[in-house]
Amino acid sequence: MSLSREIVATYRGPGAVMRRLLAQGPREDRALMFILAACALFFVAQLPAQARQAHLDGVDPNPLMGGALLGWLVLAPLLFYGLAALSHLIARVFGGRGTGYGARLALFWSLLAASPLLLLNGLVAGFMGPGPQLMLVGLLWFVIFLWFWLRSLTVAEREGQA
Repeated sequence: MSLSREIVATYRGPGAVMRRLLAQGPREDRALMFILAACALFFVAQLPAQARQAHLDGVDPNPLMGGALLGWLVLAPLLFYGLAALSHLIARVFGGRGTGYGARLALFWSLLAASPLLLLNGLVAGFMGPGPQLMLVGLLWFVIFLWFWLRSLTVAEREGQA
């Protein structure tokens, strides 16, 4: 199934999509692609808000965007690898039988699958600025992401191979 179809399918049932991804076997290149694509979309989602802020402050937006690019494409993937390892260790304490790869795939896929809502959040931040609308869209993104991640991690840890 194509990437966009899998993202849409994740909104219907994240567990089934995670089962399909895990059935394809451990492919670290796929997990890396998922987190880099998600981080690239996170960077793009920040651009409208940064352009707005630069315009309101009367400053050049390039340093803001350069810092965000460094943060999202270099530092954030490393932090997400650490978060995935931590979630796997916590799942192990509670009886998880999965692998580190399954925990990484669950987190990375959940971030990528929830990214359309983050792009919407970026547009709201850029066009409307801070306010209840931005908080509502941000909360919606967070809840959806958390649902995807917890459901995917549950599947990865219950059905995974140790």
